[in-house]
Amino acid sequence: MTRLPKSITIIAAALAVSVSVAACGEQKIQVAADSPERHAAEVFKERCAGCHTFNAAGTRGSAANIRTRERTDGPNFNVRFACVERVLYAIQNGGFSGAIMPGNIVVGRDAVAVAEFVSKYAGSEAPGGRPAGMGDEANGYQCTADTAEPSDPSENQPDQAGSGDSGTGPGE
Repeated sequence: MTRLPKSITIIAAALAVSVSVAACGEQKIQVAADSPERHAAEVFKERCAGCHTFNAAGTRGSAANIRTRERTDGPNFNVRFACVERVLYAIQNGGFSGAIMPGNIVVGRDAVAVAEFVSKYAGSEAPGGRPAGMGDEANGYQCTADTAEPSDPSENQPDQAGSGDSGTGPGE
């Protein structure tokens, strides 16, 4: 008879651990429920969460440590700025290499809405302000001539004159 209470205790403990572990990692979308960007945040969370980290959408898909990075890890939009045209290009064409991200993962008006959402909220944890060419609120976060080529944040190193602006800012 002493086995039955031990079995119940073990099962109850296992159930308690599984419930607490299941709740771990669930992040909430940080965009207000009545915001025009809320639908885009939900679409991003549904379609992009597996590969991209973005607090605004409540996702954690990128590696936090470069040593643990996987091939499928996409950019962390908390620390990377973006502009609408480049995000839309990546959505439509499978990123910039076309090797990992599926093309047209979001289509139509949702694709445009997601591109605008990412562009508006991207870079919230990046040091410094928005780089030249990445747009701003006044122009709807549209790219300017300075962002013709996709680039990585590590490429934004001081140029020959030491100004710190190589002409290419971080991209999607």
